Amino acid sequence: MDRIRIVGGNQLHGVIPISGAKNAALPLMIASLLTDDTLTLENVPHLADVEQLIRILGNHGADISVNGRRERQGESYARTIHFTSRNIVSTTAPYELVSKMRASFWVIGPLLAREGKARVSLPGGCAIGTRPVDLFIEGLTALGANIEIDGGYVNATAPEGGLTGGRYVFPKVSVGATHVLMMAATLANGTTVIGNAAREPEVADLAKCLNAMGARITGAGTGTITIEGVRSLSGARHRVLPDRIETGTYAMAVAMTGGDVILEDTEASLLDTALEAIRRAGAEISETNSGIRVVRNGAGIRPVDIVTDPFPGFPTDLQAQFMGLMTKSSGVSHITETIFENRFMHVQELARLGAKISLSGQTAKIEGVGRLKGAPVMATDLRASVSLVIAGLAAEGETMVSRVYHLDRGFERLEEKLTRCGAHVERVSD
Repeated sequence: MDRIRIVGGNQLHGVIPISGAKNAALPLMIASLLTDDTLTLENVPHLADVEQLIRILGNHGADISVNGRRERQGESYARTIHFTSRNIVSTTAPYELVSKMRASFWVIGPLLAREGKARVSLPGGCAIGTRPVDLFIEGLTALGANIEIDGGYVNATAPEGGLTGGRYVFPKVSVGATHVLMMAATLANGTTVIGNAAREPEVADLAKCLNAMGARITGAGTGTITIEGVRSLSGARHRVLPDRIETGTYAMAVAMTGGDVILEDTEASLLDTALEAIRRAGAEISETNSGIRVVRNGAGIRPVDIVTDPFPGFPTDLQAQFMGLMTKSSGVSHITETIFENRFMHVQELARLGAKISLSGQTAKIEGVGRLKGAPVMATDLRASVSLVIAGLAAEGETMVSRVYHLDRGFERLEEKLTRCGAHVERVSD
């Protein structure tokens, strides 16, 4: 099993290319099930979750071809993938596939809308909270679906004539359920209005692609999305937007170590709140023609309090990384997690490096320390794994991160990107 070995103490200088967003690519790939034409996606990252979803879509009958080209920096692949779901051969998403990645549950929307039925296993994924499927079920029921749960599977059927447009207001914001309901509504009869919809950039990116396929969606990126159903969707070509979580992660790595790095092929507007928090911590951040420049030379790391919130608030997917940054601040900071109830599993691993963190409910108190010391640590989920990398970059001596298969789910060639900027990071295979 692979591990990541880090020898801390080096500043970062250079250019890091930002990959396409995993959280945008996955729903876009699933949207290919809505049409029998070809959907071509550009800038798809090469990640374990993407490869797993390719297997899942293939199980439903999708024909998938991949073209890769080496980026000019030589450190990542911006892939173009063609998805053609001309014939749906199965409307069942089995446990052995869905249990490995929660987002694969989202196939329930396109399968139900196009085929009138879907049998999808209850999902798996990172152990960061219960994340029930109630909102998915309630939303699809509002479109006329009949849904039962039996033997660990969600069995959904549409009435004769297909789904019917309706109005559904989410009791709490859910990115995944917004994706699913929006996809299902594109082929429903009549108009659907989604209230309290997720406003994340990935939702707007999916709507942009669906509209290119012939859907009629307005309001994506706001709290109210309106979808006028159409009889069928066509193929399209769409470029996946930059990964804002990867952007924020590398910005925090620079803020942690010091240095001067250009984050290339990304957009500051995708994560304004997070970048502002990093500025408050002592980094200088500016936009460039090619992306974002992050600099911290000389100034120490200042303590900053944050609260995670749905977009445009501070992303929960950057909470662990920001905690890693705060471990070396010059005072006391507080992080309150409002999205997931079990997303502080990285605290004990950061403590192994010398961090001083205490928990009270959903709030972590971080007392900055003058030095961290390398140690063997274990990744517990995707974002926690990279928080340990950030801390290890500033720790004295060697940090060895195990269970990096979590890391491979969401960060494309992380060790190569960091190494090109002067970090001592390498993958070790047992």
